[in-house]
Amino acid sequence: MFIRVAEGRARVVREIRAAAPLLTELAVPTTARGPWLAAALHAAPAPAARVRHRAVVVEQHRQGRPAGAALLSSRRVLRRGRWTTDLRLLGDGGAPPPPGGAPRRLPVRDAEVAALLADGIADLLAATRGPWDLALTGLPLGDPVLRALAARLGVGAAFRTTRTRALVDQLDDVGAVTRSVDALDLERWLPDFLDHRPAGARAADLRALARVHAAAGVLEHAVVLAEDRPVAGLLTLLEGGVRRPWWGFGVPEPATGPAAPCVSLTASSR
Repeated sequence: MFIRVAEGRARVVREIRAAAPLLTELAVPTTARGPWLAAALHAAPAPAARVRHRAVVVEQHRQGRPAGAALLSSRRVLRRGRWTTDLRLLGDGGAPPPPGGAPRRLPVRDAEVAALLADGIADLLAATRGPWDLALTGLPLGDPVLRALAARLGVGAAFRTTRTRALVDQLDDVGAVTRSVDALDLERWLPDFLDHRPAGARAADLRALARVHAAAGVLEHAVVLAEDRPVAGLLTLLEGGVRRPWWGFGVPEPATGPAAPCVSLTASSR
């Protein structure tokens, strides 16, 4: 097998498309699939000179389909008086995913590929000039790449596990609900949703993501109307038979329920 690194926004988009069969095979969540990642990449602010996008790819033969991939973004930040390279998974720090469950993935076909992908990430870190900080967050418990990467990084690596909580759809308690997955119909209500977007989220990011997933038929918008005006609403990502409420408005205290845990790996050249 081969390990290679693709760099630059256009090349990373190509790697996202090439990994589509693998992502489908592994049944990864919407937030780890091509439309979400590509939309997040293009919706982000114009990159400054210190921002780089890279894909570490494991493939069985050159020019073949990926058997494993790590999509990463790095940014040069001033930390403790020194310029430091901050490496994260693509999408981390952008538009917030639906709460509950692990939103990101390091997709691999098997344990052998996981070990090779960990080698590729470790080699990328070793080739990074100057100090670096690594934070791979929002991954499912027991991720094999994180486990292999931690073994390579040694005592500088630390795991953190968090129990997530998912939103609960309470709109039926508010009033008569109109639900639809029609992309054109969403445009009527999208400004209202964006006016109530999660704290700190950019409207441009969420608008792009909502439109892409509505066009694919995997975004449900639900509204409660009073005199033809929405008084409550909820956007929900549809993943097969699984519903993942994303964000909404008009419910004073959104209810939450327990969801699957997430694991993170942090490490530093220090």
